[in-house]
Amino acid sequence: MKQVRSTLSRLLRLLALTAWLGAGMAHASDYAEITQLLKSGKAAEALGKADQRLTAAPRDPQLRFLRGVAQTDLGQTDAAITTFTQLIQEYPELPEPYNNLAVIYASQNQLDKARTALEMAVRNNPSYAAAHENLGDIYARLAYQAYAKAQQMEANNPTVKLKQAQLRELFQPAAARAAAKPAASRP
Repeated sequence: MKQVRSTLSRLLRLLALTAWLGAGMAHASDYAEITQLLKSGKAAEALGKADQRLTAAPRDPQLRFLRGVAQTDLGQTDAAITTFTQLIQEYPELPEPYNNLAVIYASQNQLDKARTALEMAVRNNPSYAAAHENLGDIYARLAYQAYAKAQQMEANNPTVKLKQAQLRELFQPAAARAAAKPAASRP
């Protein structure tokens, strides 16, 4: 009888492990499917799939993150902010929700909020390159605003004008820069 229990116990553990691994693979295919929909510009479909999958796994942070990305892509800014904020509250160690929340704040010109969120992302994962790059962009935009204020106070300061021009060029799209510059003459 003891051997039957031992064998049954091992069999049950094996079944549980198989079910757990199978669920992990199912989740992985869910993530891949939703990610592919987002990449192909089908944010509404991705949001539907994420919401559908979240009924079975409401606390899944990756599904919730993908939901926030889809909401952002659809212009559902308030919903995306709520999604990323809830993720941050429940999983404060994850840097990605901070980064995505910062991108939304930056698009709304809430640069201090964006900076704070990005600093948290970098603190949580010092090797998260996207957050470092975005933080650099926020610092540059804040610098531009500071130089603009300085120029209002002292309009003839050539150093401020130069720094502003350099930052403006940094953020101006390449096509706009090319159109603004005269074409080089050719022999």
